[in-house]
Amino acid sequence: MSLTKTSAPARSDVPTGAGQEPVAPNARPYFLHGSMLTVGALAWSSMIAVFGFNNESTAYQYAHNASAFLFQVGVLSLVRVLWRTKAIGAGKVARTVLRIETGALALAMASTASDFFGLTNLDNPASLALDMFWPISMLGMFLIGIRIAVAGRWKGVSRFYPLVAESWAVVTVPTLGIFGGGVARWVGAAHLVIGYAVLGQIVARKKADGS
Repeated sequence: MSLTKTSAPARSDVPTGAGQEPVAPNARPYFLHGSMLTVGALAWSSMIAVFGFNNESTAYQYAHNASAFLFQVGVLSLVRVLWRTKAIGAGKVARTVLRIETGALALAMASTASDFFGLTNLDNPASLALDMFWPISMLGMFLIGIRIAVAGRWKGVSRFYPLVAESWAVVTVPTLGIFGGGVARWVGAAHLVIGYAVLGQIVARKKADGS
């Protein structure tokens, strides 16, 4: 009988740190979030390029609301990434701001869904109030874009590019008022591609720490 003991071979599949899992250095945990933003922006941009603004046709009403809803889903995905990466700060105020923006986006999406199904009546104060959350949510994103740049938690181009994307309403609405729908149509469509569609790809390539 041999009394020699042989140590069990070391396992290479066990994490070196207790309770830790290996993380791939090139992991892209926000790929789906960013892709949803890009798809939504391209869908809404295409609708604007084809139909313009304030088209009275039935096709426009369905196309506008469907593509706008898809875009809003993309923006909601962006807010989720901002939350997970603490892009505007890690404190209670930052979390509260993102909760408020999430609520505003949810109400804006409810308004868009109501429009799609023909339930909106702007003579009704409740419908009118709900309709206001679409521009309110976009204004909120513009202010959040400023905060991302100031906070500096996102580095490189991603620190300032959200402000480029989220200036859509600030650029397009005055263009519509000054130059009319003919010019605003192309400005709005192009801005969505240059802004939110590109931002979606920037977000899709972010690592787990937001870098």
